[in-house]
Amino acid sequence: MSTIVVGVDGSEGSMDALRFAIREARIREAQVKAVGAWHVPPYAYGAGWSVPVELESFRETAQSALEKSLDDADSVGSGVTVTAVLGQGQAADVLCHEARDADLLVVGSRGLGGFAGLLLGSVSQQCAQHATCPVLVVPGKARD
Repeated sequence: MSTIVVGVDGSEGSMDALRFAIREARIREAQVKAVGAWHVPPYAYGAGWSVPVELESFRETAQSALEKSLDDADSVGSGVTVTAVLGQGQAADVLCHEARDADLLVVGSRGLGGFAGLLLGSVSQQCAQHATCPVLVVPGKARD
């Protein structure tokens, strides 16, 4: 059975990508691997913090976003086998690793990054450049 990997971070763009991946999987009679990623940002290791940083909270936040996204997209009722995978590392690295044997990698054009003016987010751009399978970037909705 073929596999479609989709990047999920809870953003509107990743929800569009997840819905697209599920529709495409129905057509191809494929399964979907919904992949979330988490990492501990460098600031968490910075010296001088007066409040300790709970490193496990980064993983928990990503896990929660992945589960909520699958619920919101009604993945259980889709008729498609959807498997959730949460990897530790930079998002593009985790996605490309999980998609190494996939038939297709689907990502949203924009995720949770902070550079709103970009047409293509850094993760989707890195995936397009480094994935070993075809990559489909689901465009964002037009903004006025």
